[in-house]
Amino acid sequence: MTRESDARDRNTLKVFRRRKILKLEEVAELIHSSIHTARRRLKEWQAHTSYNKNGRYYTLPEIPKFDGDGLWHWHGVFFSQHGNLKQTVVELIGRSQAGLDASELGSLLGLDPRSFLSAFAAHPQIKREKTQGRFVYYGAGRSLCAQQRQRRGALSAMGRQLTPSEAIAILVEKIKAPALGSKALSQRLRKQKLRVDPESIEKLFVQHGLAVKKTPPSA
Repeated sequence: MTRESDARDRNTLKVFRRRKILKLEEVAELIHSSIHTARRRLKEWQAHTSYNKNGRYYTLPEIPKFDGDGLWHWHGVFFSQHGNLKQTVVELIGRSQAGLDASELGSLLGLDPRSFLSAFAAHPQIKREKTQGRFVYYGAGRSLCAQQRQRRGALSAMGRQLTPSEAIAILVEKIKAPALGSKALSQRLRKQKLRVDPESIEKLFVQHGLAVKKTPPSA
């Protein structure tokens, strides 16, 4: 490597650390190289590729502050320490306590599940089963799948586990209309395209020590 190209690399790394993420074309421009060479350099730097935006963005390994699920986002661009989108979905499902349904996966990844889940209908590392009218994705290993399925059944018996975004939406609606019961709250959330059953709402309020008024049966 020449002194000039070495200086360009150092400058590119400085730009990376300042801007957090860069497109492949931007890296190529900064190091004055072809796309092929820029891609090779990014590999040498062990850069992460975004799992959305068609994988067009990159970040250096020391930049992301990954959360407990190994995910990080910057201005609408999402990254995973597990790899690309397929690798990330497989990892998240395998690590989950009770498998994950489409809504739960979408909430974790920050993506519309309809945009990617069709690719996992017959994935060899995932087992998809219909539970209470919705598909749930489990790890393909026999023992893991059995454990996750059992936990999912236990959660379903007392109302399913809510995602953080669902829990926030419930609490917001309850603040807006304190007199609403769990059934009425469930119906109101449907207008936001959130399918949350009344039992799950009641469970949430019990967990937080809040009273929830039950909607009386219609006469």
